[in-house]
Amino acid sequence: MSEGTVRTLGDRNVRQRKIWLLGSLVLGAVAASLVTLRVVAQDEAPLVKHKFTLARIRYTTPSLNWWAFGGQGPPWSHDYPAAHQHLMKILAEVTKLDVNGEGHIVSFDDDEVFKYPIAYLCEVGFLDLSEKEAHNMREYLLRGGFLIVDDFRGEREIENFKAQLKMVFPEHSLEELPRTHEIFKCFYDISNLLPPPPYARSFIPQYLGMSDDKQRLMMVVDYNNDISEYWEWSNDPFMPIEETNEAYKYGVNYVVYALTH
Repeated sequence: MSEGTVRTLGDRNVRQRKIWLLGSLVLGAVAASLVTLRVVAQDEAPLVKHKFTLARIRYTTPSLNWWAFGGQGPPWSHDYPAAHQHLMKILAEVTKLDVNGEGHIVSFDDDEVFKYPIAYLCEVGFLDLSEKEAHNMREYLLRGGFLIVDDFRGEREIENFKAQLKMVFPEHSLEELPRTHEIFKCFYDISNLLPPPPYARSFIPQYLGMSDDKQRLMMVVDYNNDISEYWEWSNDPFMPIEETNEAYKYGVNYVVYALTH
């Protein structure tokens, strides 16, 4: 076989690999879009205005950043909508709060966020706020809004979240919440309940918060844990019932605290 033939075959193989890679990326992007559309479509159930609705914060990330999650959808959508639906059922049952069974997806880029007093935000290791999102997030929290931040872990992710928060509140920092804080006692006494991470159990959960100038708690942060994972899979017989119940107590306390403080 001549040198020219070898070169031709080599070039052809390179082209084929490039075509295959491009095709994979295109298919990945299409599938990613379909997953996102399914998530949004599930949010189209009509909401009753006078009932409590837990909002889910959407934010933009490059699709290649999250396709490695195995098709779970963009990071902001993890555990949705099942986690919201299951928590709302429990919340309605134990508190008699009148709730919308479905959540509502909203972005800090949209002023609609101000309609919802409590919002859930996850996978903040991927959070990359625009200037408008940072401005609205600040306004939302200063006006009395409350954030439940969940489902992230590791030093890289907490450092990214802290960097994003500095854009929002340069004058404030996250602090670890003492177990005597009212949020751990306002409905259930969960001061001694410490549900382990549902996976990656080598991580040690921490519960952080950020308060405004009047010491009103504006957010609770489940670092190194994924409380909503328990909510999502609570109907799965393989999910330990004791740990699931503990996770629900956290969710109930978070909502009750935010609505009463």
